[in-house]
Amino acid sequence: MKYISTRGLAPAQSFLDILLGGLAPDGGLYVPETYPRFSAGELAALRGLDYRRLAFAILSRLIDDIPADDLRLLIDRTYTVATYSHGRPDSDFSQITPVRRLEEGLYLLELSNGPTLAFKDMAMQLLGSLFEYALARAGRDLNILGATSGDTGSAAEHAMRGRRGIRVFMLAPEHGMTRFQQAQMWSLADPNIHNIAIRGVFDDCQDIVKQVSNDLEFKARYRIGAVNSINWARIAAQVVYYFKAYYAVTAHDGEPVSFSVPSGNFGNVCAGHIARMMGLPIRKLIVATNENDVLDEFFRTGVYRPRASHETRHTSSPSMDISKASNFERFVFDLTGRDAAQVRALWKEVEQGRAFDLKSSGLFARVPEFGFVSGSSNHANRIATIRRVWEQYGTMIDTHTADGLKVGLEHREPGVPLVCLETALPAKFEDAIREALGRAPERPAGYEDLEQRPQRVEVMDADTQAVKDYIARHAND
Repeated sequence: MKYISTRGLAPAQSFLDILLGGLAPDGGLYVPETYPRFSAGELAALRGLDYRRLAFAILSRLIDDIPADDLRLLIDRTYTVATYSHGRPDSDFSQITPVRRLEEGLYLLELSNGPTLAFKDMAMQLLGSLFEYALARAGRDLNILGATSGDTGSAAEHAMRGRRGIRVFMLAPEHGMTRFQQAQMWSLADPNIHNIAIRGVFDDCQDIVKQVSNDLEFKARYRIGAVNSINWARIAAQVVYYFKAYYAVTAHDGEPVSFSVPSGNFGNVCAGHIARMMGLPIRKLIVATNENDVLDEFFRTGVYRPRASHETRHTSSPSMDISKASNFERFVFDLTGRDAAQVRALWKEVEQGRAFDLKSSGLFARVPEFGFVSGSSNHANRIATIRRVWEQYGTMIDTHTADGLKVGLEHREPGVPLVCLETALPAKFEDAIREALGRAPERPAGYEDLEQRPQRVEVMDADTQAVKDYIARHAND
């Protein structure tokens, strides 16, 4: 299995070659040369596998340069009941990603039972194991640079804390995250964890990560790697739970299922797209945005118009406060028929602050072939949805999951199961839950005093050189 860049100017490489690097040298994102596709018989054989065996069956199709026994061991060490046991007391943790039935044909896929109570743990915990494995084989170390709008940072830091040969430099907006999200990162005292609060929005943080990654000399000198969903391994790990959910809500092979996915950086729903390309019978991939509706605008109009930083709105679903969706490039690469020259031209427009329109070229007409539809939600919608789900089903959901459920129901079809992907536990968004339900969400054990713990963070302007200087000072700590 070789991986190529969406922009076509980087050599094809193996999984381990791309694992530690993030962006390709030409600024593109790595994707498989071809998606391995499961036949109907092979899909049938996957039914009934537990999460770890299913993960191995899928990831071994995407990773062929790690010996099978080693890959199986890494997966088995990652996905344990002990690791994924922080969620609701009535969840079946033996399933790792339990499905909660709300009513006939309507389900929540519980992805938030990991160490940081957010779906990012599902991929990040495996990424930590893969990084440590690859670094040990190569006899080198790594400085991870990431950006977070709320949950990626804590998931990455908890996955990498204390690991040999790894340091983490995590950028986050100084304001916009909840106090719980901030404290999950900034209260960590591990010497290999460095938190940087940027005076700006998430898109400023993400731009800095990309600018550093595109400085190939600096990237090589300071051994810079990535944990954001620009890293292919993050996406690959998330493909697995689409398969797991599919088998959980269907009784017969070949039945169609739709998924509704709260979306900001397009990584989670991109994993669904890849699962569909690998043969999973997904009918609709429903992209749910909040008030920062760049993706919804595209799927309605064919125009991709990233917003300037000052246009990004702070909302009560802050992890989706993103106006430049990095992983969208992977989908557009497939939409263009893998025309790297066209992708380069389109993203040249984006990088110069301009929009592009795929409707006039006829490409937008192909979107239904890939199953994508979309919708948006706002604060009033999500508060009403949280209240409705609590009153109707006795289930408490967070703000992002509420966005996904609200939009998902708008696209629900009779006879087709709808699975809404949970984003985080409600405990991370206490203010919104109090507004919706008049009560605080329950916290898992160990989180009672989180916000009162001492915090350690550097505050900086949105200045790429300043971040580089900080990394240079601490890269060998």
